[in-house]
Amino acid sequence: MPDAPEIRDACPADAPALAALLAELGYPVAPEVVAARLAALTAAGDRALVAAEEAALLGLVTAHVTPVLHRPTPVGRVTALVVAARARGRGVGRALVTAVERLLAEQGCALVEVTSNRRRTDAHAFYERLGYTATSLRFGKPLGVGPPGMSGTPTAPATPATPATAATAATPPTPTAP
Repeated sequence: MPDAPEIRDACPADAPALAALLAELGYPVAPEVVAARLAALTAAGDRALVAAEEAALLGLVTAHVTPVLHRPTPVGRVTALVVAARARGRGVGRALVTAVERLLAEQGCALVEVTSNRRRTDAHAFYERLGYTATSLRFGKPLGVGPPGMSGTPTAPATPATPATAATAATPPTPTAP
């Protein structure tokens, strides 16, 4: 197995590669839009980590911390996770999740949540192998704001779902009751 990839914060120069990763996941978006979203995400205190090998990005994970009233600690949420098709099965997804869990724990989160589309059954198995359990249902409702046709629903991914492909819509998390 090759050396582990470098895990680092995403930067604006990563926007074209991030756009390609998001397209693999079924969320096609222009690099300049990714750059603007990355700036907004990090300005809000959220994190975007990438797995890099030499000059190539192999994967992306984003996370959000939500203070909640019904738990003694904030809740961390993985808001997106994708690994490039060419890098799947090499431990990249596991490395990204491990890194983001560490960051969320450092920010006081005692629980990490992830939402995964029902059709991404391989991703569900991936999360279960990492110790995650299905605990609740998430409901969503488009509010009709934003560009036309942008409900946050993924288009069909370019490749079939695999254990390292999972994502949630980039919307603020909705805490679940204990």
